[in-house]
Amino acid sequence: MVLWGFTAILGKLIALPALPLVWWRMVIVTVTLALVPRVWRAVRAMPSRLVLAYAGTGFVVGLHWLTFYGAIKLANASVAATCIALGPVFLALVEPLIARRRFDPSELLIGVVAVPGVALVVGAVPHGMLAGIGVGITSAALVAVFSALNKRLVEKADPLAVTALELGAGALLLTAIAPLAARWTGDGTGAAFVLPTARDAGLLAILAFACTVLPFTLSLVALRHLTAFNAQLAVNLEPVYAIVIAAALLGEHHELSARFYVGVAIILAAVV
Repeated sequence: MVLWGFTAILGKLIALPALPLVWWRMVIVTVTLALVPRVWRAVRAMPSRLVLAYAGTGFVVGLHWLTFYGAIKLANASVAATCIALGPVFLALVEPLIARRRFDPSELLIGVVAVPGVALVVGAVPHGMLAGIGVGITSAALVAVFSALNKRLVEKADPLAVTALELGAGALLLTAIAPLAARWTGDGTGAAFVLPTARDAGLLAILAFACTVLPFTLSLVALRHLTAFNAQLAVNLEPVYAIVIAAALLGEHHELSARFYVGVAIILAAVV
């Protein structure tokens, strides 16, 4: 979760718009994993129906990352990471349907405890960041869907192969929707293939290897032992790490009021 806390910070530091940022992140990881023989053996051993299921999940992952980094560009790293705290609310509702387990009212109650915290966050940000909050909440709903899908499928294949398939499929989806999505995220060229500067390329490499391959694969391993809801509660610590790092590196604490941090404290209490 600490590594995922850095993803929001890197998203703010990288000058690329949200679409090419996510596209490069996914392509770098996919190409790297494609060079690993273990991944190819695992993919070849999968039935085609399972490959398609992972590809469909990857589409949701791509849309989640696109909206997450869109929220960062429209607001800031702290706000985008905090919106993800609504993930357990959505998961309490969708995981029983997707993962085929019984609905647990206590999970919904725990998730709802975080809602007042998010409401305080929304009321504490400048008006110009409200669009980022809306996009961030959409991202939280998408993370619930793909987490539940991964929970249902996670034990059927090697985690590295799953990572390669899902992120490769996500990159293909972003390529297909680039003209529409890029305009929405603020890139007037409508291109996913913007070449990064040398500085952005270095930051993208850190984002892809240190903050994607390792934590994404480990999260799949964790799902073999946890419900998607419990795993998402752990992910809810990401805003705490992201806010601390953003304050230290980006000075974002100057943009946000005390109400914002009261809201974050409520979210943290819900996790505890």
